Amino acid sequence: MDKTSIQGVFLKFYPEYLEEHSPSARQAKTAFHIMNCKTGAYGSNISACGSCGHREFHHNSCRDRGCPMCQELPKEIWLDAQREDLLDAAYYHIVFTTPHELNPVFYCNQKEMYGLLFRSAAETLLELAADEKYLGAVPGFISILHTWGSAMEYHPHLHILSIGGGLTGEGCWCEKKDGFFLPAEVVSPLFRGKFLAGLRTLMEEDGLIFAGEATKYRNRYEFQELLDVCYKKNWVTFLKESFAGAETVMEYLGRYTHRIAISNSRILSMDEETVTFKVRDYKNGGIWKEITFPGVEFVRRFLMHVLPKGFVKIRHYGILGNRNKKEKIPFCRNVIGCQKYLSRLKGLDYARLMKLLYDIDVNKCPCCGGRVTIHNDRRLNRKFLNTA
Repeated sequence: MDKTSIQGVFLKFYPEYLEEHSPSARQAKTAFHIMNCKTGAYGSNISACGSCGHREFHHNSCRDRGCPMCQELPKEIWLDAQREDLLDAAYYHIVFTTPHELNPVFYCNQKEMYGLLFRSAAETLLELAADEKYLGAVPGFISILHTWGSAMEYHPHLHILSIGGGLTGEGCWCEKKDGFFLPAEVVSPLFRGKFLAGLRTLMEEDGLIFAGEATKYRNRYEFQELLDVCYKKNWVTFLKESFAGAETVMEYLGRYTHRIAISNSRILSMDEETVTFKVRDYKNGGIWKEITFPGVEFVRRFLMHVLPKGFVKIRHYGILGNRNKKEKIPFCRNVIGCQKYLSRLKGLDYARLMKLLYDIDVNKCPCCGGRVTIHNDRRLNRKFLNTA
């Protein structure tokens, strides 16, 4: 176990965290998974060479989506599957954010508020895109939920990767040639209106819980004041220029899909009381700087970003929607006249995945180059472990 890892931080500070805080069942489960990942708690595989007898033990991972050690391979497989839906068209990055005044309500009602965030952003893009003034077609886009800032502060927002064109009702491909089809100054107020209208509906239907810092919003006058404040604010909607080429799209998408609040590479050091890690200072040009938190505060911030059980954090809309893409994407490809990007990883077993992605041959003995057999049966595991 590396002390300068998130696993090391949890092993050291999680017991103290429990003395001060009461995690949800999902947060406690994620913490347990992180602390036990690749320790043998989830079983082990034994690689045995038939030529020289060399043996290696590989502990299984926890596969929790909140664990920093379990994201790389699922990310590669997921990205590869998206490759088959790529079109030779411009792609744009859009970020939808909400005012920080709503954070207490978000945290108390994560499933409802995150769902509202997805719906409001999707309805905004689809409604404006259908307008002849902007596109007059149905685009396709992927929405990805993030809940953190660089210092793990609570900051729910959506990253959206959108195709810069779409299909009209007559089955024609429509794409603007002079930038993205939606101006930010139009997107932002419509999104704000849809989100706050949805929030008011949730309140009226008693679909919200108010606790902690949000307790005061049980009073309807306080809640109305919150809505008034949010209506007056300018909601930041960020639009970035298009990407050149399919590989650039995949590389960019990979930065956002399977990320968690912080990776092991950003942990710099840990002592008896604190954890030091790197953060980006976006107010100063995005430069990296060091920040130190008490260990318990680090754990608390990390667990804030554990999503509710079963919550889908990556969603597809428009012509990329799960109900549409099998029919719409091949049709668009034919209309545009673009090539089909083939999956590289579909149907490959673990050994071939490791060889193709990381040039690691798990079936080759590192000592003699002989053939390695991998045993993952529990009885065989006990046999090899007892003779090790």
